[in-house]
Amino acid sequence: MAGRVQDKVALITGGASGLGAERARRLAREGAAIVLTDMSAKAGQAVADDITAKGHTAVFMAQDVTDEARWSEVVAAVMARFGRLDILVNSAGIASGGGPLLQVTFEAWRNMISINLDGTFLGMKAVAPAMVEAGRGSIINLSSILGKVGLAGAPAYCASKGGVLMLTKSTALELAPLGVRVNSVHPGFIETPMVINAIQRSDNGNEMRDGIISRHAMGRLGVAREIADGIVFLASDESSFMTGAELVIGGGYTAI
Repeated sequence: MAGRVQDKVALITGGASGLGAERARRLAREGAAIVLTDMSAKAGQAVADDITAKGHTAVFMAQDVTDEARWSEVVAAVMARFGRLDILVNSAGIASGGGPLLQVTFEAWRNMISINLDGTFLGMKAVAPAMVEAGRGSIINLSSILGKVGLAGAPAYCASKGGVLMLTKSTALELAPLGVRVNSVHPGFIETPMVINAIQRSDNGNEMRDGIISRHAMGRLGVAREIADGIVFLASDESSFMTGAELVIGGGYTAI
């Protein structure tokens, strides 16, 4: 049976681990050819090799999403190999390295904004021309529940993810008449290495974990598959009437 994104080409940033890797595997199983990028070449290549070993198409390219010239190189390479680019998943991002307003340095602030927000902007700017020329495309930007509600002690992260939300809406309005859809996804706290490591680094990890879980009405953390399912939906023609939308997959976090 044909997959939900059969014969489409998907570019996924931050694909070497965690949620990015799961999105790559999920889209591959649904029939897409995968181009995954990341700063971690060894881990990224391992994910691509794993996807290929299962009979799907996947290639890895090293990329710093804050490098505009590298974006041009990646898109050119995708078009040269596949002749099309149907899906962009802007997954690359960081959550650590910030801190409370009275403690966070400007350098740390700028680093967070550069990767989470500037990287998303550069990705859309690089990919959109190919999609517009083809008259089709789905851009999926990873925001967060913390792009919709605040969290004390995380001003840079909240600002970066809130910026992704509004950048998505503005770009969606611009590209809708040209056949390109742009939507944002807002995960809750997910069982990923990034979240688990943050909890383990805490002086009171068990208390921190319980506190995070208590903010989710469903009483648990999410799993990577649940976010990947939402990505497949937005990448596929099943969401053909959605653009500028916010897909919140947060276990009820924003409803409390």
